[in-house]
Amino acid sequence: LMHTEDIINFLRELNENNNREWFAQNKSRYERVRSKFEEISRLLIAEISVFDNDIKNVDVKDCVFRIYRDIRFSTDKTPYKTHFGVYIASAGGRKSQRGGYYLHLDPAGCFIAVGVWCPPPNILKALRQSVCDNIDELNEIRNEASFSTYFKTFFEEDKLKKVPAGFPRDFPEPELLKLKHYMVEHKLNDYILNAPDLVSRLGEIARAGYPLNKFLNYTVDEVI
Repeated sequence: LMHTEDIINFLRELNENNNREWFAQNKSRYERVRSKFEEISRLLIAEISVFDNDIKNVDVKDCVFRIYRDIRFSTDKTPYKTHFGVYIASAGGRKSQRGGYYLHLDPAGCFIAVGVWCPPPNILKALRQSVCDNIDELNEIRNEASFSTYFKTFFEEDKLKKVPAGFPRDFPEPELLKLKHYMVEHKLNDYILNAPDLVSRLGEIARAGYPLNKFLNYTVDEVI
């Protein structure tokens, strides 16, 4: 079964014992839950490929994030991340600048997200311009029944206080131009996480978000 209980339990214990000794003692358990997460990710790639052609040749190994934290420049010296993440996108998987599908498993809260996370300044500017020029098309996507069932608002972390320079002050949806990430997320409850058909449910949410990726990637592809 593809439910996630054992993955979440492992991550919860790791959170309480975030040190190399505990991790070494539980290495085989880590490898077991990691391979389960990779299998969920592989099945999800296959599910998404049905409606998003760009994902057809994406390799799971390029998409799953490592559990080891880079602590060189961090004040937090805990060696391991306490979540599992996979970014399913063409042109580089987890390193891709294109819009994709992100699954996050974490005892503190699980979610699936769609869109572009933390684009570099040139891509962010182009995406804002695209939102500005094509707001009717974007609103059509946002108001579509399946999209609005799962996704209510854009991810607002790091958002600007004012409309960025060079964009019209009287734009009808100024909040959209202040965003730093063009990404939407849907929180996953225990009912979905432990459902026998978990992957097809995740695929259904990803499918609802696909038109947003299509919209964003039209612009990303012109810039990269």
